[in-house]
Amino acid sequence: MKIYRENDSSMDDVKDLIIAVIGYGSQGRAQANMMKKSGLNVIIGARKNGNSWKMAEEEGFDVYEIDKAAEKADIIHILIPDEYQKAVYDTKIRDKLSAGKTLGFSHGFNISFKRIVPPKEVDVIMIAPKSPGPSEYKTYLEGFGVPALLAVHQDATGKAKEKALGMAKAMHFTKAGVIDLNSLEGTRDDIAPFDKETFTDLFGEQSVLCGGVSELIQTSFEVMVEAGYPPEMAYFEASHELKLITDLIYEGGIELMYQKVSNTAEYGGRTRGKKVIDREKIKPVMREMLKDIETGVFAKEWMDEADSGMNKLNKMRKEEGSNLLQTIGDKLRKLFEKPK
Repeated sequence: MKIYRENDSSMDDVKDLIIAVIGYGSQGRAQANMMKKSGLNVIIGARKNGNSWKMAEEEGFDVYEIDKAAEKADIIHILIPDEYQKAVYDTKIRDKLSAGKTLGFSHGFNISFKRIVPPKEVDVIMIAPKSPGPSEYKTYLEGFGVPALLAVHQDATGKAKEKALGMAKAMHFTKAGVIDLNSLEGTRDDIAPFDKETFTDLFGEQSVLCGGVSELIQTSFEVMVEAGYPPEMAYFEASHELKLITDLIYEGGIELMYQKVSNTAEYGGRTRGKKVIDREKIKPVMREMLKDIETGVFAKEWMDEADSGMNKLNKMRKEEGSNLLQTIGDKLRKLFEKPK
């Protein structure tokens, strides 16, 4: 595994290029500002007179409609949501891709599932920070950076990696470390570098970070409430304190967490946690989830849902966004929020 740090990188290959960041949401805003503050020439592509357009202008950027930004740019860095990228690429970007230009991404979804198939004469790169946009920008302003992944899908110019590294350096990712996915040999060599990021990212979201942990919180909350315990107490024990635990795991792994909690909590966790998550029973389920990602089953299901108006997703948002866990949590968070 190759990890690039400050001494391994330079902005020389991007300092004279125009970088169009397409989209000014969480990642777009953060990445555009970091690169601009580091001296790179950044413009924004957005919908005419939308909220993002106005915000980007107020924050000092030259803002253009997406097709015009793509036409002006040497590097077109696409940071809009996955479900919109194909339509925007097909209608506003594809015809602006002359030889030698670069397409940039921070998630490989549309490349991995061949929703976007760039022409062979352009570079295709990925710089994927392992952090939400606001957190990476905060870390940048503090003088450090967050870890990131780098991958090259196409190297038409012979300088694709250097451009990606230059952008990563500008955003301070090389201060923490940038893992080169093209250098990962010996583990699933049948999977392309972009796909490694895409598949693991989707699987982590579904199995733990968004799906698994949410269901675990909801289920433990319901068990306590159904047994007659106050929902306020159930909220604190099932949800609120999770941040304290994840902070410890982030800092030093699961073993540090166990070192920092009480012996009672450690013993209970090590013995009863295995009853909640029976690995031998859950692994086949997770393997099936991973297979659905690798074969494109999940991608097709999600794109069909997005294309049809997201009725199923909106129904789940409405139902789960107003359940007892959410409403009790909203009340308690308001009671204990930090004074402004």
